[in-house]
Parts: sequence; C-alpha cells; structure tokens
Amino acid sequence: MTFFLVSSVIKIIVVFTVIMVGVALLTLAERRICAWMQDRLGPNRVGPQGLLQPAADGLKNLLKEETLPAQADKVLFLLAPAMSFVPALLTFAVIPFATPLPTPWGDVEMVVANLPVGFLYILAFGSLGVYGIVLAGWASNNKYSLLGGLRASAQMISYEIAMGMSTVAVLLLAGNVTLSEVVARQAQSIWFVFPLSLAYFIFIVAAFAETNRLPFDFAEAEAELVAGYHTEYSSMKFAMFFMSEYIAMTTMSALVVTLFFGGWDVPWYDEPATVLGFLLSAVAFLLKVGFVLFVFVWVRWTIPRLKYDILMKIGWKVFLPLAVMNIVLVAWFIAERWI
Repeated sequence: MTFFLVSSVIKIIVVFTVIMVGVALLTLAERRICAWMQDRLGPNRVGPQGLLQPAADGLKNLLKEETLPAQADKVLFLLAPAMSFVPALLTFAVIPFATPLPTPWGDVEMVVANLPVGFLYILAFGSLGVYGIVLAGWASNNKYSLLGGLRASAQMISYEIAMGMSTVAVLLLAGNVTLSEVVARQAQSIWFVFPLSLAYFIFIVAAFAETNRLPFDFAEAEAELVAGYHTEYSSMKFAMFFMSEYIAMTTMSALVVTLFFGGWDVPWYDEPATVLGFLLSAVAFLLKVGFVLFVFVWVRWTIPRLKYDILMKIGWKVFLPLAVMNIVLVAWFIAERWI
C-alpha cells in the first residue's frame, strides 16, 4: 500500500508538471509555427530563441489588475475559470503514457488512475468544461460574453454526440473500455486508425469543435463577439481559460493517439517490459502527441472560420449520421469476422 501511494503521488506530480510546462511551451510553439507559415520570425527576443516568452507572459498575467464587473454575479464569475480549468486537467488522469516501469517493488503502471471505465471517465469529465464557459458568459453580465457562452454550449453539446458515437467503433473492435487494454489490443494487431479511418476523421473534427479551435472558434470569434465568453476577464482568471484550452488540446491529442495510433506502442519492438521499453514507449507517445498538436496548430492557420449555421448543420446532419452508419458497418464487419 505504501509503494502504491508513493508511486501514485510521484505520477501525479510528474504528469501535472509535464502538462503545465508543456502547455507553456505549446503557446510558444504555436506562435513560432504560425510565424513560420506566414514567413515571419515570431517570438525571439525573450531568452534564447524566445524560450522564455511563456514565462514573461505568465508574469504579465500575474501582475495585471484583477477586474470584476459591477453587475456581474461575483461567485459564478470567480468560479467559472476553475470549472473550465480543472476538468481539462483531470481528464488526463486515465490516459496511459508508457509501458509499465519495472522496479524492485513491482511494476508501476504508467497511468495516474487505471480505471476499468477510463473511456467513460473521459467523456464524463470532458463534458464538464462547457459549464465553465457557459457560466463565464452568463455571470459576466455582458451581451457578447453571453452570446459566446451560448454558442459554446450549443457547439460542444452537438459535437460531443458525434465524438462519443465515433469512439463506439473503437470499443467494439477493442472489446474493452479500459484505455490500457485498447492500447494493448493495438500493440497485438494493428493501429485502429487503419481499419477505422472514418471514425478517426469524425473524432478529430469533433475534437476541434470540442476545444473551440479554428475553424470552430465561435465561442470567441474576435471579429464578431470581441472575445466571447472571456471578454470581461483579466489577469490569472483569463490565463486559466487560456490554459484550459491548451490543456484540452493536449488531452484530446493524447486521446486520439491512444484510441487510433496505438498509444505508447512502438512498432516492431517486442520487449516492452524493460526500462528501455519504458523509455522508448514514453518517447513514442510524446512524439505522437506532438504530431497531433502540430495538426491542431496547422489547421488553425490554414482553414478559415465557418459560418455558425454551417457548423451546426455539419454536426447534426453530416457527422451524426456518419457516426451511426460507421457503428453499424463496424458491428457488421466484426460479426462477419472481416476485421
């Protein structure tokens, strides 16, 4: 029990630290990739190659004035950033990021909480983030914030259905809702992105909508709604919304890798139960997540924002029927033993 508690605390600290540092560097990476695509330099003056720019941005947010609108609902106004930030962070707890690490006291599972219903946990906690956005829009007592919150709630609820149904095909093929078992099944056979390409496409597009990223960033829509649901926010409360978006991006990328790209699986390496296997699997997982994050950034600076009615039409009239059809086809193929 002591070994379990100590290893769990160490995993929590390590995962939390890696996510927070990774999110800070991700903001820098996005700005540098954007500059590269637009033939600019990007942040390059604070520290070597601009590496200290995230630290300067964090310090600026800490030192800025905390504002509180006079007519805002003070309790909900202060609570909303935490309700957006915490679920995004907790969702990562069930994602396996490497093979078990062999130690003299036993193998340590490289997942903070290896729940038998890990996938359902992600769907449950991932859907809580919308409450923070809706409360932020409503509690600000600002028409632009309210419109942004309403847009976000309609958008996230619409695409959550297609996202959840697209992953049913993965669960049918894996035969388990534990994410560690989903990864193990792919390691034994083939990455699910190949037989379930349609499910992957639906999931990745729904992930863009769930994280409010372009071309689906209607909750902010600077050209229409000033800054959407966080118009009235400043200092660290604004930074918490900003961080929650990037944490949600990281979690979605890790989930895409886990469900469709084999998770920590290293192709053609058959001895994972060693320290070398642990290191290789951890590096492979990080590289895969980094690639999906690059796709998030790439799409943001490539595809323009859609009209809002088109967004809702795609969610209900295109992706939902496609997800249902995909479940039927996959179930049929499994019944016929074709996959």
